[in-house]
Amino acid sequence: MKLVKALLLSGCLACAKVLADAENMIQLPEAHLNNLGVVIGKLTPVQQMPLLSAPAKVVIPPSHEYVVSASQSGLITKLNVAIGDKVSKGDILAQINSSDLLSTQRLYLKAKSELNFGSLSYQRDKKLLEQGVISERRWLETKSQYQAFASELDEHRQLLEIAGMSSADIARLSKTHRLSGQLNIYAPATGIVIERLAVAGERVDNLAPLYRIGVLDELWLEIAVPQERIGAIKIGDQVWIDNSEARANIIALGQSVNPENQSVLARALLNKKQDSLRAGQKVSIQIIQEMAGAFKIPNTGVVQHEGKSYVFIRAASGFQASPIEIIGKQGDESVIKGNLSGQETVALQGAVALKANWLGLGSDE
Repeated sequence: MKLVKALLLSGCLACAKVLADAENMIQLPEAHLNNLGVVIGKLTPVQQMPLLSAPAKVVIPPSHEYVVSASQSGLITKLNVAIGDKVSKGDILAQINSSDLLSTQRLYLKAKSELNFGSLSYQRDKKLLEQGVISERRWLETKSQYQAFASELDEHRQLLEIAGMSSADIARLSKTHRLSGQLNIYAPATGIVIERLAVAGERVDNLAPLYRIGVLDELWLEIAVPQERIGAIKIGDQVWIDNSEARANIIALGQSVNPENQSVLARALLNKKQDSLRAGQKVSIQIIQEMAGAFKIPNTGVVQHEGKSYVFIRAASGFQASPIEIIGKQGDESVIKGNLSGQETVALQGAVALKANWLGLGSDE
């Protein structure tokens, strides 16, 4: 009995499908196509589709931006580079005349002299200990003092390095014992000067900013996406810049909304260095999404009925109305998805006339 019911149910479903297909079928002789203005052809596969257009700004990643500061207070005597100049790591960007540097150098030479004296005592007491002349306690005291002198020298050497003196400068100071208040400020990386924050003749404090340098081998796009559209964007989506060959890919999507314009920040990484783009430049972009199983058809090949969209597929004796989903529009064409293989022959024009025939044959309207 159950088997009989199952067979009846299956038969009913098959009959319902046949009836539905019959209702969507338009019997139309070939000779009538021209009279109705129907033009048939193939669907065009779509691999990519513009998702939205939005404004964007070219920015330097934080890890590629450096602020060059005065490592000692003093008077700026010379600035060697200007905004837009290319600099290499180790180039002298500025010179500062600093009295604090003189004091730091003096303390370094004093610590070096004390270490030399302590080294003599260390070597002497080491031999006396081996000969049994002095006690171990005196040897430990001498050793401890020597280590303290070494630590103090290392501390003052690091202070000179923090002040901006190179190893060669420190070696020259150790050899000649000649103090110099001139401090050279070196470029920390190879890049472009994007901002100058001081002028020659200005007296600056310790850690006062002098320059901002950007390494431009990597750039980002910061895109203001309307918050109602952010859900459609995915990591990895392509970004095309208008009037440019530059390409980028989405690498991050913001988690907060800008209260001023109700936009969400999306960040894209430019695929390679672009000479046509500059940090701070404002551009217009399109976010492009990869598509699978999508096709393009003229708007004249799509009709609406009871809130649904349809295209007409050529059949042996006429046309079959097939429901589709419109996922985007590009000018006078629509991008659609549905139960389509791409091999179908469809009505590219005259769909309105086919709809009139369809509703007259298979609808109560």
